[in-house]
Amino acid sequence: MTRFWIGLIPLVWTLEATAAPASLDDLLQDVLKQREVQKQENAARERRFLEAREQQRDILAAAQAALAREQARSDALRTEYEQNQAAIAVQSEALSQATGDLGELHGVSRQIAGDLKGVVAGSLLSAQEPKRAEGLQTLADSKELPSIQALEWLWHVTLSEMVESSKVVRFDAKVAAPDGTEQDAKVTRIGAFNLISGGQYLRYLADTDQIVIPTGQPSDRYIELAEALEKGTEGVHMMAVDPTRGALLALLMQRPGFVERIQQAGAIGYVILALGAAAFGVAIERLVVLGRVRRGMRQQRAANLPQADNPLGRLRIIERDNPGDDAETLGLKLDQGVLQETPRLRRLLPALAVCATAAPLLGLLGTVAGMIETFQAMTLFGAGDPKLVAGGISLALVATELGLLVAIPILLLHSWLYGTSNRLMHSLDEEVAAIVARREAHAAAG
Repeated sequence: MTRFWIGLIPLVWTLEATAAPASLDDLLQDVLKQREVQKQENAARERRFLEAREQQRDILAAAQAALAREQARSDALRTEYEQNQAAIAVQSEALSQATGDLGELHGVSRQIAGDLKGVVAGSLLSAQEPKRAEGLQTLADSKELPSIQALEWLWHVTLSEMVESSKVVRFDAKVAAPDGTEQDAKVTRIGAFNLISGGQYLRYLADTDQIVIPTGQPSDRYIELAEALEKGTEGVHMMAVDPTRGALLALLMQRPGFVERIQQAGAIGYVILALGAAAFGVAIERLVVLGRVRRGMRQQRAANLPQADNPLGRLRIIERDNPGDDAETLGLKLDQGVLQETPRLRRLLPALAVCATAAPLLGLLGTVAGMIETFQAMTLFGAGDPKLVAGGISLALVATELGLLVAIPILLLHSWLYGTSNRLMHSLDEEVAAIVARREAHAAAG
C-alpha cells in the first residue's frame, strides 16, 4: 500500500494541476480517459508509419528501376563511344592515306605564309598595298587544306614582293606630320628601301600601318637627291637608298649637327671655339703681313733705290746712311737692324703655339669633366643600360674632338707661318752678308 501512494502522488499532482478533479473516482476516470486517448494517438502514429514505409518501399523500388535503366543506357553509350572511336581511327587512317602529299603541302604552305608574313609586315610595299599581312596570318593559322585560290594568292604575294622591290612607284597615300595631322600626299616608293614625298624622307610604321614624316631629316645633299628624283620623269637618277629599310635613315637623322655638337661640349666647348677663332684671326693677320713683306722684299731686290716699307729696303738704307763705316761696324749695325726686324716678322707666332697646345688640353679637361658626370650618373642610376653609359661617354669625348679639330689646323698654320718667317730672316741674313762683303771689297779696293 505504501508503494502505491508513492507512485500515485506525482500523478495526482499532475492531474490536479491540469483538471483539478474533485475526488479520487474522478481522478481515476480522467486517467483512464487520458490513457485511451494516448492509445488512439499511438495507433494513428503506427498507421501513418506503416503507410509511409509502404510509400518509401515504392519510392526505393522506382529509384532502383531508374538506376538500372540508366546503367543500361550508360553501358550502351560506352559501347557506342568505343565503336565510334574505332571508326574515327579507321577513317583517320584512311584520310591520311588518301591525302598523302596534301598534308605535307599544307605544312609547307603554312610555313611559307608565316615566314612571308614577317617579311611583308615590315616591307615598304605594305604602305602601298595594306592588308597583305593579315591574309598571310590567316593562311598560316588555318587548320584546313589551302584552296587553289589561296595557293595562287600566296604565289602572287611572293612574286610581287620580289618584282616591286626593283621598281620606283608613285602612289597617293595619307602622310602623318610630326604634329599628328594627316594629309593626302603623292608618295614615291623606291623599291623596298625608301619612301619620299615633297623632298622629305618618310618612314612606314608597320604596327600602326601609317606613313609618317620623321622629326629630323638627313643632310641637304640627300634632300637634293630626293627632290631631283621626284622632279624627274624617266631615265637614270642618282638616289641614296637605305638597304636596311629605314634603320640607317633613323640613325642618320639622330646624328647631331655642328651646333648640337658644340652644345654637347658645354661651356668648355665655347671656350675652345673662342680660342680657335682668336687663333685663326691671328693666323690670317700673319698670313697677310708676311705675304706683304715677302712681296716687298721681292720688289726691293729688283729696284735700285731702297724703300723703307720692307725689311730689305731698311737694311739697304742703313748701308746707304753709313758710307764711311768699315765692314765690321757696318755689320754690327746691320745685325742690329735684323734684330729689330725679327719681332715684326715673328709677332704673335708664340700665341699661335700656345693656342695649338691649349686647345686639346681644354678638350681633355672637358672630357674628364664629362666622364666624372657619367660615373656619377652610373653611381646614382646604375650601369644596367649600356646606351646611357655609351651616350655619356660619347658626349664627354665631344670636347676632346672639338679641341683636336681646333688645334690641328692651328698647329699646321703656326708651322707654315714660322717657316715663312724663318725664310724671310734667312734672306735678311744673306743680304747682311752680301752688304758686308761688298763693303770689305770696296775697302780693299780703296
